[in-house]
Amino acid sequence: MKNRLKVLRAERDWSQGDLAERLGVSRQSVNAIETGKYDPSLPLAFKIARVFGLSIEDIFHDEDA
Repeated sequence: MKNRLKVLRAERDWSQGDLAERLGVSRQSVNAIETGKYDPSLPLAFKIARVFGLSIEDIFHDEDA
């Protein structure tokens, strides 16, 4: 699954560690999501969307779509 996490994070001048702290996950988890090595659980996807004030669809999109 593709995502805009890195861009959204950079727009706010947040490090991966900053975002990880806001989400209650490890920096490694943020890195894995950003690089597409890991798809977040639905609850985590909702939490990410809330942190950025966006919908899940504004952040994540299907590579096949």
